[in-house]
Amino acid sequence: MAVPKKRTSKSKKNARKANWKSKAKQAAIKAISLGKSVMSGKENSFVYINENKS
Repeated sequence: MAVPKKRTSKSKKNARKANWKSKAKQAAIKAISLGKSVMSGKENSFVYINENKS
């Protein structure tokens, strides 16, 4: 079974975590932006089904 030889340094661990968090933040910003455009009616780059039951 493969076992790591040495412990991962704090700086490397923090750099990886920061990279992961920045990617998550970018995805969240994009999702919020898309949601805002859908809510305001300015979207034009995708098609979705709007089922308003009146």
